[in-house]
Amino acid sequence: NTTGTRNPEVRDKEMSKQMNYEEAMARLETIVQQMEQGELDIDSLAKQLTEAKKLIALCEAKLTAANDKIDKILAG
Repeated sequence: NTTGTRNPEVRDKEMSKQMNYEEAMARLETIVQQMEQGELDIDSLAKQLTEAKKLIALCEAKLTAANDKIDKILAG
């Protein structure tokens, strides 16, 4: 698998294309549960925090896009 060698920006864009809001939220919930239950070692914790940060940004972007679409519909 060459995913690990790719540019992080490319992986982030692929994540946003492949994952919908509900999937991103479900993944965030899983990460939070793992953190709360102490299931992660320090290296895994750092990796999961990085992923969580990206997922939060993805969710915010999707909510903003949906809000913009709703505003356009209501204004039209």
